[in-house]
Amino acid sequence: MRILGIDPGYAIIGFGIIDTEKADMVVDYGAINTPKEDSLPIRLETIDASLKFLFDKYKPEVVAIEELFYFKNQKTIIQVAQARGVIVLACQKYCGNIFEYTPLQIKQALTGQGRAEKAQIQYMVKAILGLNEIPKPDDAADALAVAICHSQTSSILNNNRL
Repeated sequence: MRILGIDPGYAIIGFGIIDTEKADMVVDYGAINTPKEDSLPIRLETIDASLKFLFDKYKPEVVAIEELFYFKNQKTIIQVAQARGVIVLACQKYCGNIFEYTPLQIKQALTGQGRAEKAQIQYMVKAILGLNEIPKPDDAADALAVAICHSQTSSILNNNRL
């Protein structure tokens, strides 16, 4: 199964694509960046176009998205929520098989502990995928963690489907 994991954001959207049927599961990872000089509509359009490109190139069967969590910066939460809406819509248009996971579920799937630190998650992403180093940027490592979470828990958590 080819899974696109997404760590939603506004300025940086992490993505990670794994294929559970291959020994070397990592297909690609990285980040979609939206320039701060661009207006909100242009940034949202960049997100949509970039996701379309990823779907056309890699043809994932499933999308796993991290749910939003409370942000301390109230100004940023609105922009991130708007970007997440565009991300969910694009995933529905281009794939239609969407699952979402809370940060707690992702941490538990990768480490067995819901209170794991970011460094522990990154280490587990590297170890599970057999990588030589922790993926950069952090958003890409987070997106790969979401994809791994889905691969490990999809049969149990199918009721989280959007």
